[in-house]
Amino acid sequence: AAGMFLRLLSDIQWRAANPKWRRMTSSRRSTSTTAEPHPVSLPAQAQVVICGGGIIGTSVAYHLSKMGWKDIVLIEQGRLAAGSTRFCAGIVSTARPVAIELKMAHYSNQLYQQLEQETGVQTGYVKTGSISLAQTQDRLISLKRIAASLSVMGIPCEIITPKQAVQLHPLINIHDLVGAMYVPEDALVSSANVCVALATAASRNGVQIHERTTVSHVTVQKGRVTGVETDRGRIQCQYFVNCAGQWAYELGHSGEEPVHIPLHACEHFYLLTHPLKEPLASSLPTVVDPDGRIYIRNWQGGILSGGFEKNPKPLFTEGRNQLEIQNLQEDWDHYGPLLSSLLRRMPGLETLQIMQLVNCPESFTPDMRCIMGESPTARGYFVLAGMNSAGVSYGGGAGKYLAEWMVNGYPSENVWPLDLKRFGTLQSSRTFLRHRVMEVMPLMCDLKVPRWDFQTGRQLRTSPLYDRLDAQGARWMEKHGFERVKYFVPPGKDLLDLDHSKTFYKPDWFDIVGAEVKCCKEAVCVIDMSSFTKFEISSTGDEALESLQYLFSNDLDVPVGHVVHTGMLNEKGGYENDCSIARLSKRSFFMISPTDQQVHCWAWLKNHLPDDSNLTVEDVTWKYTALNLIGPRAVDVLSELSYAPMTAEHFPSLFCKEMSVGYANGIRVMSITHTGEPGFVLYIPIEYALHVYNEVMNMGQKYGIRNAGYYALRSLRIEKFFAFWGQDLDAFTTPMECGREFQVKLEKGMEFVGQEALLEQKQNGVYKRFTMFILEDHDTDMDVWPWWGEPIFRNGRYVGKTTSSAYSYTLERHVCLGFVHNYDEKTGEELVVTTDFINQGEYEIDIAGQRFQAKAKLYPFSSLFTQRRRKDEVELSGYQRE
Repeated sequence: AAGMFLRLLSDIQWRAANPKWRRMTSSRRSTSTTAEPHPVSLPAQAQVVICGGGIIGTSVAYHLSKMGWKDIVLIEQGRLAAGSTRFCAGIVSTARPVAIELKMAHYSNQLYQQLEQETGVQTGYVKTGSISLAQTQDRLISLKRIAASLSVMGIPCEIITPKQAVQLHPLINIHDLVGAMYVPEDALVSSANVCVALATAASRNGVQIHERTTVSHVTVQKGRVTGVETDRGRIQCQYFVNCAGQWAYELGHSGEEPVHIPLHACEHFYLLTHPLKEPLASSLPTVVDPDGRIYIRNWQGGILSGGFEKNPKPLFTEGRNQLEIQNLQEDWDHYGPLLSSLLRRMPGLETLQIMQLVNCPESFTPDMRCIMGESPTARGYFVLAGMNSAGVSYGGGAGKYLAEWMVNGYPSENVWPLDLKRFGTLQSSRTFLRHRVMEVMPLMCDLKVPRWDFQTGRQLRTSPLYDRLDAQGARWMEKHGFERVKYFVPPGKDLLDLDHSKTFYKPDWFDIVGAEVKCCKEAVCVIDMSSFTKFEISSTGDEALESLQYLFSNDLDVPVGHVVHTGMLNEKGGYENDCSIARLSKRSFFMISPTDQQVHCWAWLKNHLPDDSNLTVEDVTWKYTALNLIGPRAVDVLSELSYAPMTAEHFPSLFCKEMSVGYANGIRVMSITHTGEPGFVLYIPIEYALHVYNEVMNMGQKYGIRNAGYYALRSLRIEKFFAFWGQDLDAFTTPMECGREFQVKLEKGMEFVGQEALLEQKQNGVYKRFTMFILEDHDTDMDVWPWWGEPIFRNGRYVGKTTSSAYSYTLERHVCLGFVHNYDEKTGEELVVTTDFINQGEYEIDIAGQRFQAKAKLYPFSSLFTQRRRKDEVELSGYQRE
């Protein structure tokens, strides 16, 4: 019965729910692989073609039609809901650590709740609630962090004791639990029915749905989608949406202009049982036991239990697989550890009769976050895929955000953590994906403390200095595939211990990073920053200057040799990029952007710069090694190496000059460090990198030089109130909201992207303000540390979240950066945030459920505090603006 239920559910419900559809299609046959006639021909053209008839594709169609787009064709190669959707466990869970995923799941829950009433299709929605169990204190801390985020979003949630957990679900064995999190509004649905309901509503709104139709490839001309070729003919279209799930990778690579969609399928197992003697109530909460790697929900009086094993089985690495997902082969040996975990958690199930072990493919991505957005290489080609076994939870919200993106040009929330452009071509290697998903799937349950790193797919992009730095004790992290140093382990330290130090509390590297920071402030340190994205933009005439003046908010018409810090804004005034641009000559500019901007920034420039043969943009990231010399003695080291005066009179701040360093010519030296500390960045042609590094280290010995990593850089920049893109700044943050009005050319009468939005903010005020917080009663040694995403409270009321934080070795306190909003107490409406509003509040930061007092500041600290001070000597109210 269960097998028939799973196989035929979408067909039966679709026919029952939509007589109009039934009349349009020919009589169906019971087997899923038999070819069927097509009574309705495909249209010759449409505005949008969506490929994929699962819950994701139908959600996009539903939301596009709701927003007024009607000329939409949805194509499914098999039948609706016949892919991963058909086998989905149907759990709608809002307990997500990433804010945008939490919002998507919350919206999905609300959508599914009213979908049956809207469409007349039964969706099986039952509000059961969920209980997430913690077997360790660290797991409980992670649940408390999620609970803090849920609470401030207005989602009911509480941390409960093991005894309370067993009262909610009597079958739970609580002997090894330290606590749990209860989310009463989480729900269960029939995923196939939800898919049918979304399709029904979309169809009523004019969307055409064609099953048994296969897309062979998408045609692209002059960088824009022009049509779709199928086995039933061609459809001309302006937009194509790839919602093909595990087939999305192959479909992306099928055209002449490949679209790289890095995902890979793995086998996913869950168990179905016959009903208990006393059938389980349908309202019993879903149980998630991450330490046991399992989830358990009621299913027709029995249970459905699956999980994420430590040794997953990747699928279909060789390429395209079957049209519809069949139940793959049972593998009881492989499922064994999960079954043992289930019986430990619910011993009362030992005599329960098993009905079936379901094995179905699920697609996973390299970073465990779904893939959404427009292709960087083909305008009008959108992607929504790679749900990492959370397709039902995310389906509604993800479809909504993608529809907004297509209709309005941007979604209503910051979706950068999910944007397709966070990946490059390097993450599309089949070998990389196969190895990475074998790590990703177990990580779905592993405890993810701050600053953990993937172990697979490493040493892919490296600086020429990698081996040299590695031999000196470098410990590595990865960003956009590029290896970057976290810190350097001094000789004699226990390397193994440091590599495995994973904690929410004070980390083992605390003193190591402290020594690097001290050296940056008192002597000189070298940080390899080669991973930063670097572009050269030049023209034969004035085209480069004119184009960049329009695309960037600061004035770039500066004397040759000057460096300008500027934002690349969107129409709303938000930061699409935050970068430094050096004017190399009258007609040539050198642009430095964050590491993960490489694909996004290139696409933005390509889409917004004029198509002019006189204008050239080149990605030179790989051509230059960047060495950041930070500290008061950096000037001495460079002076001796270049035989040129490097003092402020000869080499002022924000200046760029080509120099010789040692034997090497053509080194671009900039007086900027990205930290607020004195120093220089050297952009070195890669063939000279090792020579220049050796010269710098040898010359610097007498000045106390040492290597440093990005953890030291983070501590320095946060205590100086420096905002970084991707952490603090995003497409919804404007210069006016983060105290950067001085980097905007509003008074110069020049037109630039985002100008109108900034003028409006200047006149009317801002609705959030970037603020610095110093924790006052936080014990660094004993208390849980802040990292990012902690709720901020003003006078006891929620006003925003932190975006980044670090320990300040100068102040001997934690510093958090974040945005403060002003919500109306009665209506919740956002009000203008003034300087007085910030300064007159009493603040607290919630770290895993515990609130700590904090002092708010709108300006960085005076140089008075460059000297290390004891906590009791610091009077926080007396700081001067820098």
